Amino acid sequence: MSFNTISVIGLGYIGLPTAAVFASRKKKVIGVDVNQHAVDTINKGEIHIVEPELDIVVHAAVTEGYLRATTKPEPADAYLIAVPTPFYHDETGSSHKADLSYIEAASKAVAPVLKAGDLVVLESTSPVGATEQMAAWLAEARPDLTFPQTHGEDSDIRIAHCPERVLPGHVIRELVENDRVIGGMTPKCSQAAKALYKIFVEGECVITNARTAEMAKLTENSFRDVNIAFANELSVICDKLDINVWELIALANRHPRVNILQPGAGVGGHCIAVDPWFIVDSCPEEAKLIHTARLVNDGKPQWVLEQIRKQLDAVHCTHPGKTRSDITVACLGVAFKPDIDDLRESPALGIAQQVATLGCKVQIVEPNIEALPAKLQASNVALTPLHQALTQADVVCVLVKHKPFIEHADQVRESKHLVDAVGLLG
Repeated sequence: MSFNTISVIGLGYIGLPTAAVFASRKKKVIGVDVNQHAVDTINKGEIHIVEPELDIVVHAAVTEGYLRATTKPEPADAYLIAVPTPFYHDETGSSHKADLSYIEAASKAVAPVLKAGDLVVLESTSPVGATEQMAAWLAEARPDLTFPQTHGEDSDIRIAHCPERVLPGHVIRELVENDRVIGGMTPKCSQAAKALYKIFVEGECVITNARTAEMAKLTENSFRDVNIAFANELSVICDKLDINVWELIALANRHPRVNILQPGAGVGGHCIAVDPWFIVDSCPEEAKLIHTARLVNDGKPQWVLEQIRKQLDAVHCTHPGKTRSDITVACLGVAFKPDIDDLRESPALGIAQQVATLGCKVQIVEPNIEALPAKLQASNVALTPLHQALTQADVVCVLVKHKPFIEHADQVRESKHLVDAVGLLG
């Protein structure tokens, strides 16, 4: 099967690298995004996100004429849908149901340009059944075409699910090297999707069905979440027992069959902090361990905030003449993980927001962004260079283990009132 033109719907942290890697293999790629700024930036051969090596690949692809961005889908031979799948937000903030409206919108946008023989792949991490739902939306919009759910192997359109499984900061390399799980709605759908990904994937493309492929991605991230929850819970226990958790984990990991992960300020990002909830929502009575792990990790930022409160109280004790507004708190890092600019579901960002409500001045040190997000734009909050924050802050909170912070660990260590949520100082 030949794919002369490939369309990628959604040009974010996964969609743009995927489009760029296809284009680097001399395939014509049409990237689609509703964000006009992103489209304009890409068409200039530049990027609107932070990801190592991506700028070089995009610049070459655009310059050579293989990659072009637009706001409306155009005819292609294969369509990859890589749009967000966040939660629905209710008034209490307790809803953890997947919001598939972005997938629905992408499906309805793509439907008018579909033709017999086309392949549509859902890459967005989704609850089980989302690929079938996408196929239903497409069929509803194009009754003149046939789809796998009604015509099986004889359908006009092939449908598959192939979740991304890359590490931010290493996306370009891992897109090429990692194995891919490919789940078609029929065997022919799977084979078509495998042929598409083998254009650039050097890892193995393992075939299954769509529902298993969806569950595989959720399982991978739930496994990580449960193990991180063990480390985070251990850090809280060790604090109560006056034990250095970092030393403890290093000692325990000397056992040949023990590999405890590192505690942090919580769990963030568009995958690990989100995907386990899709399993819990689908099987609430059965997913007891996964649910408990989510509660542990979602509760860790509040524990970190309490440590910050204790340091603020210590400053007041040492300097009784200082009011809360006289005190400056430096939050080192607000990204969801080290050395990227991605703030999605970031526990550090949430902690910084809470600190800003305590009445103190807040200095945000985040070397990977140029401006504060709307959530942190307040009169008492400022984006501040590291050297300035370490000089001026009364309380320093290490929330993300960025390389610049590691490089200046000795200066961080000099802070009299310090909260190290990520083990920067060991």
